[in-house]
Amino acid sequence: MAIVKVIEVIASSEKSIDDALQNAVKEAAKTVRNIDSVYVKDIKAHVKDDKIISYGLICKISFRLDAH
Repeated sequence: MAIVKVIEVIASSEKSIDDALQNAVKEAAKTVRNIDSVYVKDIKAHVKDDKIISYGLICKISFRLDAH
């Protein structure tokens, strides 16, 4: 039986929501192996002078633990 662990991360991007999501996975993958899925818990955008200047996400990343 596989054990799955979930961590919560915050990621951002000045380009797009998709880019922020890619950043979340890329950064998590530096220290976590076997990533299975990402659940976007919350999305926000920062606005300045009536324009969106950056996007932020709160994500839950699921990954399988290695069997010993």
